[in-house]
Amino acid sequence: MSQIDDSVSSEAQGALDFLAEMGQEFSSTPDLDKTLLKAVHLIAEYVKAEAGALFLLDKNQKYLDCVASVGPVQITGLRLNADHGIVGNSVQQNSGYIVKDVEADPTFNKAVDDKTGYKTRSILCAPMGVKDERVGAIELINKRGDTGLFSDDDLNLLQVLATSAALAILNARMAEQLVEQERLRRELELAAEIQRSLLPNISPEDFPVHGMNLPARVVSGDFYDYYQLDDGRIAFTLGDVSGKGMNAALLMAKTASLLRCLGKAILEPGALLARVNEEVCETVTRGMFVTLVQGIYDPERGYVRFANAGHEPPLVLTSKGEFFTIPAESPPLGISPSLIGDENFPEQEIHLDGGALYIFSDGVTEGYLAMGDELGAEGFKSLVKKTEKKGVFSLLSILKAKILEGDRPLRDDVTLLVVDDNISVKSKRFERGFVEAGPTVSLGEKLMTIRIAARPDRLRLVRRSVEETSKFIGFGKNDVSDIVLAVDEACQNIIRHAYKANEDGEISIEIRKRDSAMIILLRDYAEAIDVSKVKPRDLNDIKPGGLGTHLIREVMDDVNFLSPPFDGGNLLRMVKMIG
Repeated sequence: MSQIDDSVSSEAQGALDFLAEMGQEFSSTPDLDKTLLKAVHLIAEYVKAEAGALFLLDKNQKYLDCVASVGPVQITGLRLNADHGIVGNSVQQNSGYIVKDVEADPTFNKAVDDKTGYKTRSILCAPMGVKDERVGAIELINKRGDTGLFSDDDLNLLQVLATSAALAILNARMAEQLVEQERLRRELELAAEIQRSLLPNISPEDFPVHGMNLPARVVSGDFYDYYQLDDGRIAFTLGDVSGKGMNAALLMAKTASLLRCLGKAILEPGALLARVNEEVCETVTRGMFVTLVQGIYDPERGYVRFANAGHEPPLVLTSKGEFFTIPAESPPLGISPSLIGDENFPEQEIHLDGGALYIFSDGVTEGYLAMGDELGAEGFKSLVKKTEKKGVFSLLSILKAKILEGDRPLRDDVTLLVVDDNISVKSKRFERGFVEAGPTVSLGEKLMTIRIAARPDRLRLVRRSVEETSKFIGFGKNDVSDIVLAVDEACQNIIRHAYKANEDGEISIEIRKRDSAMIILLRDYAEAIDVSKVKPRDLNDIKPGGLGTHLIREVMDDVNFLSPPFDGGNLLRMVKMIG
């Protein structure tokens, strides 16, 4: 009896050692295919089978695919119907199957033997599964030895090994899924980082344009942007891409990049949206579109010109504390260029006059508060009124806190952009002596731009460029000479007075044509000057110097300093009428 117990104990220990070895194989390599082949080899060797094959159910569980096989005949790649044959029946019934002697089994199909020349004498098959989750099956052929026949003990052993293999396969698949999820998480984080890089940096508190974006997911379909143009005006955008997920994020990135790139050359919001719409319509996925508002704010005069492509109506708060909205007049981008035709998107212009413009996605008004109610349009107006005197930063901070209060997941991206023509900004305009003129106007077509070192010997390049551009526009010989002289004098003033002959400085000169006017923009990057002191000297004063400013004003039809760029420097605009 003791010998029998010892024998059983020895067999049990051998089985445990084998299971441990097979588990080690599964955990030692990330290559599941190689691991399955090694598992079939180990199982066949342990059960003393001449051949073995491991079949896995496909995703739809319609077929059984042989993914690994050992023995004299290779059947890796063989596909069987999941409900046919010995392997199929074993999987469907979730039970082991043994054909001790195929010669005595009338259901055995000899077609494979006839095709391969291999003689099958006995078959074992055990399903692989854990609880109700089916994985596949392991099939062994022919017991090594004189008879070549399997026993019931062999089937019991195979079923134990198959269950262990199934558990190892499921664990390996789970590990693969975790690795894939981690890879996707990192890719999403990278995509979110790229998206954040497309948003503008936080501006100083006294800058008139600010924004905020809170993604509902890792990546966002909303975006906003603003940047200063060379003439001192500020271009701004806020958009909302239809749909969620990566598709929306990719379309958001493309649209935002197009607007930033083309927006520095196309200074009319309606024309810019028409151009971007053409690009978006060429590649957008069917059913996707972009609603957005694109505009330009003139801080010198307090005017805003914008085009609205199917977006939420912007909200205006006047200096008298009254609200009004401005509905969209055109469809979203990505629907069809034919809806706009050859025309540009319609533009609207308003004079903020110390008020503010609020552009937002529907995630703002439809955002949940802590009690589960939506903020709503009236709730947003109430927030604006409460923070009106505290500044835009206060509004953004309170809105963010209310939307995120209670850790409730965001139902949609929350994006807000504010153009604030407040009293402090307006006061700066008057303090610097800027002339209050009519509404902001388009700067027209850019014809020439040049950037030079602030050195007298570089002015010959400027004179030649201005001369050729003036001729191209159509000015006569005398006017060309006067224009060149005026620009040359203005550049010399920059070199002598703004940079104080410091040759490390730079000057940018840009010439545009709008209707019947030539517009010349001269920008330096020196310390901002007090323009109230830039006056032509009395001609009766015989002291040297000071006549350059008089000459410039005599030659040009309009001369004035624009709002100083927020990154420093001075900006002079000169206008010469054509004809």
